[in-house]
Amino acid sequence: MQLAATWRGDAVRRYLAGNWLWILAVGAAAAAAPARAQYVEPLSAFPQSSLSIRTAAGKLINFKVWTADSPRRDEQGLMFVHEMDEHAGMLFIFPQSKRVTMWMKNTYISLDMLFMNRLGKIDYIAARTTPLSEDIIGPPDPEFAVLELNGGAAMRLGIKVGDFALHPSFQRPN
Repeated sequence: MQLAATWRGDAVRRYLAGNWLWILAVGAAAAAAPARAQYVEPLSAFPQSSLSIRTAAGKLINFKVWTADSPRRDEQGLMFVHEMDEHAGMLFIFPQSKRVTMWMKNTYISLDMLFMNRLGKIDYIAARTTPLSEDIIGPPDPEFAVLELNGGAAMRLGIKVGDFALHPSFQRPN
């Protein structure tokens, strides 16, 4: 018994000695992967613009929005944000209308998610989402854009399904 255990131990030591550089490289790559995944770009680096919502009652509500304009920014969105101004938000624009799903992983504030078509018409509102939840949130139909606002903002400001967002990313209605 002792001989078999010694032989296996020697084999493992020989394997490790002969492959130490490869093992070191794999370990370094594995350690670096979480570091890259944890990189958080400051919101100040995201493009900013103005967006207005025209309600059915004719009220115009203005916002300063950050735009998620890359896959990395799409993925980050408002993750790790602890507070946001009442008239601020994050705008996600997609190259074409598609089935959109979102979640609240690593998002510390409740959000209202306004799902919009190519014209900027609000088709669906997911109100007061739950912070840090991994539940999937999304409308039943394909959408072109999502605007994230502070949770409860749509109700407080009188924004409803059928209202329009005005922004250069949307086609102008005829």
